[in-house]
Amino acid sequence: MQAPGVTVFLTGLSGAGKSTIADALVAQLEAEGRPVTVLDGDVVRTHLSSELTFSREHRDLNIARIGWVAGEIVRHGGTVVVAAIAPYDAAREAARALVEKHGRFVLVHLSTPLEVCEQRDVKGLYAKARAGEIREFTGVSDPYEPPSRAEVVVDTSVTPLEESVARIRAAMAE
Repeated sequence: MQAPGVTVFLTGLSGAGKSTIADALVAQLEAEGRPVTVLDGDVVRTHLSSELTFSREHRDLNIARIGWVAGEIVRHGGTVVVAAIAPYDAAREAARALVEKHGRFVLVHLSTPLEVCEQRDVKGLYAKARAGEIREFTGVSDPYEPPSRAEVVVDTSVTPLEESVARIRAAMAE
């Protein structure tokens, strides 16, 4: 019998460290010979959800699609790393339910403070949102609901990358 699959779902504000942690986690897992599927929010929006807006309904639909794809991969014993803002708790919990039909779901909340995320602002999105150029921007003009059931909570402004990944790996092993 194959080992159950697992999805590690990284959620947090833009600039919280989702992609950085995902890259480091994936590199470790792949170095150990474990194939990993990465579902990055920006890439999913380009290839799977390009017709969606940033309304709450469409954000929820995007996360539902991510949850369904992750669940299918997990069903076959795969490992998935999701990096998505996923601002609404109900949508994350719906994605959890889709995955947990078939395997494990580890929700990681990157609780990095808004001020730190704005300072990082690698894409210049916060500046555009503050200037009114981007409507419905999470953390500025749209809410981010902290997870009600995160297995791991990491503030990347105070927790080093290696420790963050180690904490996630420990949760994956439980």
